[in-house]
Amino acid sequence: MRAGHAAALLWLLSFSVSQAAETDPAAQRLAQDFSAGRPLVAHVIVALADNESQGIVRVPQSLGDGDQPQSNLYWGAMYGVKGFLRRSADWRAVPLPASGDPQVLERLLFRRDLVRDGKSATVYLLAEAWQGRQIAGSTRRFLEMTRGQHAETIRVDGREIVAGGAAHLVAYVGHNGLMDFAVPELRPGNGNASPRVAVVLACYSDDYFSKLLRPHAAPLVMTDSLMAPEAYVLEAVVTGWFAGASPDEVVGQAASAYARYQKIPERSARRIFHRNP
Repeated sequence: MRAGHAAALLWLLSFSVSQAAETDPAAQRLAQDFSAGRPLVAHVIVALADNESQGIVRVPQSLGDGDQPQSNLYWGAMYGVKGFLRRSADWRAVPLPASGDPQVLERLLFRRDLVRDGKSATVYLLAEAWQGRQIAGSTRRFLEMTRGQHAETIRVDGREIVAGGAAHLVAYVGHNGLMDFAVPELRPGNGNASPRVAVVLACYSDDYFSKLLRPHAAPLVMTDSLMAPEAYVLEAVVTGWFAGASPDEVVGQAASAYARYQKIPERSARRIFHRNP
């Protein structure tokens, strides 16, 4: 084996081992809940794109009005969380009461079944559309959820699911507000909370978020560059992780989805998503 090939193999192995060790507690919890027949839950905070209050490249007003979730780039548009999952044959919407938080303009719950270890697993994805000008509040809520805060129990389909800081996977989708403002003041972490993984689909999220997440939640998918935080990546991450894929495999699935929809080479897409050294 050539020296260069050997070094690359060792790098990949070290990534897989270090990332797996960090996510092991969350993966074990996931496996235990699956074995017990409990549903697997992702809770996603979506900061609506807003031309006026966020440091984003301006988009057409219908996509960049942070008060209009139905047409928003990150929510109701074709590749927004709501738009994409509503059109998917794999997911179905489950009735859910509206949020009592005025910053949350829409709250939706989606369900799908997937195969894990040869058996069917039920997955729920709870998504919240946060008013664009409240991006600091949405960032705070996400970070506090990764610390086990804002846990809630929701009764749907005749069963109870755990969400908020009790979810198996907590994600943030949208503009990286930490590029524009300081880290919001956060509540202390809940040391009794169950382990979880965290995902941040935003530009350069590893640089800004990973140190804040540890040790409260294991970073699963983060980014090293500019990116479009669209829902096909979120779906690839959620379904891959809940189906039992390794952290390295989940990152690869995220990159594959990004390459397919953005129509770029997969090697280019893989450079967008962070790999631990």
